[in-house]
Amino acid sequence: MALHPTAFYFGGVAFNSRNSVAFRRGNVGASGFSSPPLVSIPLSSLQCKAFSGDGLNETKDSSLVVCFGEMLIDFVPTTNGLSLAEAPAFKKAPGGAPANVAVGIARLGGTSAFIGKVGEDEFGYMLANILEENNVNNEGIRFDPGARTALAFVTLKNDGEREFMFYRNPSADMLLQEDELDFNLIRKVCKIFHYGSISLITEPCKSAHIAAAKAAKDAGVLLSYDPNLRLPLWSSADSAREGILSIWELADIIKISEEEISFLTKGEDPYDDAVVRKLFHPNLKMLLVTEGADGCRYYTKEFNGRVRGLKVDAVDTTGAGDAFVAGILSQLAEDLSLLKNEHRLRDALAFANACGALTVTERGAIPALPTREVVQNAILNIGSKTVENFEINSLKQKSNHTFALKTMADEAQDQAERERIFKHFDLNGDGKISAAELGDCLKTLGSVTPDDIKRMMAEIDTDGDGFISYEEFTEFATANRGLMKDVAKIF
Repeated sequence: MALHPTAFYFGGVAFNSRNSVAFRRGNVGASGFSSPPLVSIPLSSLQCKAFSGDGLNETKDSSLVVCFGEMLIDFVPTTNGLSLAEAPAFKKAPGGAPANVAVGIARLGGTSAFIGKVGEDEFGYMLANILEENNVNNEGIRFDPGARTALAFVTLKNDGEREFMFYRNPSADMLLQEDELDFNLIRKVCKIFHYGSISLITEPCKSAHIAAAKAAKDAGVLLSYDPNLRLPLWSSADSAREGILSIWELADIIKISEEEISFLTKGEDPYDDAVVRKLFHPNLKMLLVTEGADGCRYYTKEFNGRVRGLKVDAVDTTGAGDAFVAGILSQLAEDLSLLKNEHRLRDALAFANACGALTVTERGAIPALPTREVVQNAILNIGSKTVENFEINSLKQKSNHTFALKTMADEAQDQAERERIFKHFDLNGDGKISAAELGDCLKTLGSVTPDDIKRMMAEIDTDGDGFISYEEFTEFATANRGLMKDVAKIF
């Protein structure tokens, strides 16, 4: 397959020279990768006051998330369970973890930008155009006339899990230089700066990555890090571990998988909270552990817990973690105070889990990323973003995401009732309720003796401070389902 770096016209994109590209709005079809229409946000609306300093600036006007790193073409087999050699055909799909996150945020109605490098070839121009189609600010994208856009061939197992074969030796994304960075985008209009570890593998991109991250840190921007381990791209396991950890303490938020925990801790148990806490550096604000279909775990200095995921039939897990990251960052970009309120954070993570789950129901990363409407049709809101139940029929009508939700309707309804009851008592919105007030409510039912109520409250309030956390309440409510049904009728 020959890729020629000559000037040409490609679906609404006019190429003026070897090193520049001008975009024109149009109805462009890029091999089926176009997304549903979104609100177009003028770049001028992203301008805001610049900040400097070490601390996070929670009052920054912009909600822009800038994603730094690689963008490439994934070739995904049309049939699962076969080797690359046996696959009868492949579907080309735009991808690359940071680019996936940028598009994911835009699909959800947020504002995002991408900084990275692609080849001055047909695939590179197609990728730049896809960013524009999805309302991602692409001012930070650069084109390399001497290197090709990266390619990855993906092997899909029957359960949708993947193996990768990369073609990047070197690819354009590895050649981004510090003097090509758009520092104004990072310092002046960025609220969250998100990146991975692949851009740390080789120079000159490694130096560009570090310079961009430090510029964001100095400007008071929140730094989000998803290592996204791809071991075959590193020279050795030790170099991968060293490279990933080399910028660990710059990050304010880190998302990792169970496999990455085992890798970074050299084989320790990823389900042990004490092991996970070893990765929690002193300045970290939140550590997220994705657990696939089971949901995620969250760790902050003040609290930790688990949020269940949606059960779906996985077709291709490519991009699931990126969709999860897009889901949580899109909400943090609007309100960083989520990090300080466990109850609201759990709501946000339930939304992020749904984003990840929906993405695995189609092939490819960017083509499968859901819109906010699709996610909200999968989880019915109570209040703001609280999971109530799963509207299967409505979801199938309004989306081409066809999936089978295995979570039973009564389980979802129980969760909805627990959320509603807890919110009723959580008047301060601090994620805790009064044990005495809950006990008084149970007394009004007349079906529980005062002694039993006293015993129950003592069992729930494990630390004896008179308050009950959401996790403690959930455990109690699950064990006393019938009682909670009666309480739910009161409100």
